[in-house]
Amino acid sequence: MLQLPSVALENLHQFSATEAARLIREGGISSEQLVTACLDRIAETDEKIEAWTFLDPDYALAQARAADELRASGRPIGALHGVPVGVKDIFDTADMPTECGSPLYAGRTPSGDATVVARLRAAGAIIMGKTVTTEFAYFAPGKTRNPHDPERTPGGSSSGSAAAVAAEMVPLALGSQTNGSTIRPAAFCGVIGFKPTHGLVSRARVLALSRTLDHVGLFARTIDDIAILAEALAGHDERDPDTRPRARTPFAQIAAAAPPVPPVFAFVKTPMWERADGETRAGFAELIESLGERVEEVELFPSAAEVWEWHKTIMDAEMAANLAREYDDGRDRMSEQLRALIERGRRVSAVDYQRALSRIAPLNESFDEMFEQRYDAILTPAAPGPAPTGLASTGDPCFCTLWTYCGMPALSLPLLESENGLPIGVQLVGPRGGDARLLRTAKWLAAKVAERE
Repeated sequence: MLQLPSVALENLHQFSATEAARLIREGGISSEQLVTACLDRIAETDEKIEAWTFLDPDYALAQARAADELRASGRPIGALHGVPVGVKDIFDTADMPTECGSPLYAGRTPSGDATVVARLRAAGAIIMGKTVTTEFAYFAPGKTRNPHDPERTPGGSSSGSAAAVAAEMVPLALGSQTNGSTIRPAAFCGVIGFKPTHGLVSRARVLALSRTLDHVGLFARTIDDIAILAEALAGHDERDPDTRPRARTPFAQIAAAAPPVPPVFAFVKTPMWERADGETRAGFAELIESLGERVEEVELFPSAAEVWEWHKTIMDAEMAANLAREYDDGRDRMSEQLRALIERGRRVSAVDYQRALSRIAPLNESFDEMFEQRYDAILTPAAPGPAPTGLASTGDPCFCTLWTYCGMPALSLPLLESENGLPIGVQLVGPRGGDARLLRTAKWLAAKVAERE
């Protein structure tokens, strides 16, 4: 058997997806060993965290044994062969329930997989189980608690996915984002969360809330892991009209490469800066000072100031349309927050909705020009501060709204820490279509911060 990394065999749950996939491919470990270690970790920790809404250990092990048999046969295997992945419970899975965090969907088992789930299987991944989502991926919290402090929120709506990765239950997980549902829980739980460019990853057979704003989200503990997951999932899907044919992007290769020149960052406070707490402001001040000439503070153009209202208009109207049947048939079993959103959405005028849609393209043109002139990435908070106490709220997504509205790729890195040791996320944003370069820039920044420690 090959020499294992410094992590002991009984601690395989701590391996990154990249390490685990390599060792499985080379015969250093088996998928069954890895999945067993992850199941043991879940058994040890999930009573306090409650990241899972569906988990069948026997079925997870059966998938792992089948993966090991395939590898032993000498046939080709995928980049994620034998690696366990958690899947947010809004992604259809033909072999597991998909209940969307709502009693209205209790017991629902779809007839087919979401495109991204099918692509995970094609890459050899083990679908470990379904992670907790807030109700219909909106604001009403699920049962999940923050791994750093069970009295604090893990964020939403991809709460279970972020918590499962943070607690080392799985190395990878899928989530989603319509406002801040990937970046915020990643920041609160201290993992890497990645929201790709709108249309890069298919949303077919994923709970549809807003065609304009919905994104698939990715969670991992390393940037290399985000890269191999993005490479497995990206691509055209005729079932998602916002994807389009494009050449394959070698995310892992680009992310692993050194930038040709050190990147330059635009520090953008956004109009939400007043919501940032003192520790976040102090942390960013230190970060910016350490970057020196590699960062410049940039004021947003005036047209961006109305984005938060435009985003709300689009989200309210499109969610009201997409959840119309659920509201009509089961509003009494919906949370007050969701009912209120749908009722607001039904009152949105066509003029206001079209106006909000019409501002996306010119805003992106302005950002494209900003990137082309000088900057590699925008630097901004991922959330106002560390995870707040209390489980009745999932936190404030205000620092995510602009980038979600524009469909730009965004990444949360756990680079800062509060006085009591809680993670504070640093968000990097790139131009639309610049996903792989954004990962490369993020890796440079993470290494730069590590040098200071």
